[in-house]
Amino acid sequence: MSVPQPPPVGRGLRRATVDTVTRVARGTRLASGRGDSRNGRHVGPIRMRYGPARGQRADLWLPAPPPAQLIARPAGAGVPVVVLLHGGFWAWPYTKVLMTGLARDVRARGWAAWNVEYRRLGRLGGDGGYPATFDDVAAAVDHLARLPEAIGDRLDLTRVVLCGHSAGGTLALWAAGQTGGAVAIRGAIGLAPVADLAEAERRGIGGAAIARLLGGRAKERPERYAACSPAERGPCPVPVVLVHGRKDATVPVGMSEEHVARQQQAGGDAELVVVNATHRSLLRPKGPGWVAVTRRIATLSEHDVT
Repeated sequence: MSVPQPPPVGRGLRRATVDTVTRVARGTRLASGRGDSRNGRHVGPIRMRYGPARGQRADLWLPAPPPAQLIARPAGAGVPVVVLLHGGFWAWPYTKVLMTGLARDVRARGWAAWNVEYRRLGRLGGDGGYPATFDDVAAAVDHLARLPEAIGDRLDLTRVVLCGHSAGGTLALWAAGQTGGAVAIRGAIGLAPVADLAEAERRGIGGAAIARLLGGRAKERPERYAACSPAERGPCPVPVVLVHGRKDATVPVGMSEEHVARQQQAGGDAELVVVNATHRSLLRPKGPGWVAVTRRIATLSEHDVT
């Protein structure tokens, strides 16, 4: 007897949502190219919506291009994109502001940063959870292909790297395992990710957050855990790098060790980098964890997509 497959998460369910809103929110002047810099310096991100819900927002941080490249960029001349997904166990009041420092650093290195907000748990978080939170991440990544031409021409959507911290690392690894998206994902980086949702739920990591995210405990919703947990989805089709602090008291480094070992045994391309850091210090742009990440972004963004 075949095992019933869970309903697809992300692809398909969000199409109507994405199609309804493609406008630029509070960033129209920036999108037109008239306000994203001042005296040659960028002053902030382009703020956008990728859907109508309150939580469906993202900030695009663009590096300042040479003036000659502002118009008529040749195909493939855009910059790589780093999609940033914040943590906080998928709950309000944690927001994309957690990743602002990293977004600035990405821009300073000459890449574009797409800092994503998504619907989180609870009414104030937009009533996220399964499947809304996962749908939002998939929709936000695909929305890169729907940006206004004046912005999209400055990006190379064949070189997109996902990067998430903690609960955002779970979402980055999950999204990297999806197929049929509108952009070419070159790799995924998890900063202390919750890679095994079932094991984390059993161990009480994040309290009751994982059960709230998936609508029940692992033994009650096995199909949802199978569909959403990176540990249960087989080898990732793109390279995966996990960066974990040996002083992490929130998500044990052993979870990343086990995930990388599983990926490698299944034939996946996976690497673990352990640094002298705590859970939150991985978000410091000058910390050892982020230094390791930026080196991997440079490599992954050039990885061939087959």
